[in-house]
Amino acid sequence: MTASVLNDHGKSSQTHESGRIEQKPLAVITVTYNSADVLPNLLSSLEEGLVGVSRFEVIVVDNNSRDDSVAIAKAHPIGARVIPTGRNGGYSAGINAGAAIVPADWNILILNPDLQLIPGAAVTMSNRLRDQTVGVVVPQILNSDGSLSLSLRREPSLMTVWSEALLGGLISRRLGTGEVIGDLKRYESPTNVDWATGAILMVSARARQVVGDWDERFFLYSEEVDYMRRVRMQGLAVAYEPQAKAMHIGGDTKASPFLFAVQTTSRLRDFNARSGPVRRMLFRAGVATGEAIRSFRDQSHRAALKAALSPVRPIVVA
Repeated sequence: MTASVLNDHGKSSQTHESGRIEQKPLAVITVTYNSADVLPNLLSSLEEGLVGVSRFEVIVVDNNSRDDSVAIAKAHPIGARVIPTGRNGGYSAGINAGAAIVPADWNILILNPDLQLIPGAAVTMSNRLRDQTVGVVVPQILNSDGSLSLSLRREPSLMTVWSEALLGGLISRRLGTGEVIGDLKRYESPTNVDWATGAILMVSARARQVVGDWDERFFLYSEEVDYMRRVRMQGLAVAYEPQAKAMHIGGDTKASPFLFAVQTTSRLRDFNARSGPVRRMLFRAGVATGEAIRSFRDQSHRAALKAALSPVRPIVVA
């Protein structure tokens, strides 16, 4: 038996006599840009990945792809609603375009197109959002070979950037001083985190309403760092749920000098937006030092070093 109740925002929702809030409808949003090679696998994984979700809609936002991404999305039997933006405005802009057509009282599941849902992942994440203190849920992410992806992160800081610069990623993960959480025990049980890689995350309707849009000044990378920080600033948790799983088959950003440089610029832009001039200088120096030490390895680190030494367009925090 259910009864209608009003939530914090005056909207009607359903609750059992036990007081447990029922599962909200879910919009699945993926942003594509020349994603024809990976999009079919994502869309085909949704049928089983969404098992148990009583009401959902799949939305594909295309950022002006030059390949067959739009045609693939339209033809797939999952029945996605396709939104061609007509421009490549970036990842945040694509998410916002999809979220704009979703009712305010729906949860949204944001997926990279190179991701595949493991059966039952969505309902497990949705169930976690029944806790009204949780704003975002992230699952356990597996690499294409089935191994665990270290997807959980600490807030970027002077300690994390200098630890990774001087000690390297492996040692800083073992010591717990870097941005990447390397303690495998943290991945075994539900926990709250500062943020996690943005390949997949589910955002509650409440978080959408109090946090607002994704910041489109981040064209690519660090947009999830900014968004999950704003979720936490509203008193909501970013919850990790290991019983929900997804496989990420995307390539390493470091394999592309251009993308690695963009990622570096976005890291600096994010830190600069919330720091004074001295902290900004020290953070940039940490990034540059780390890339300089490793620049002999390959072109990607050299591209990142160049980005770290270049002027960064600031974000003015309102």
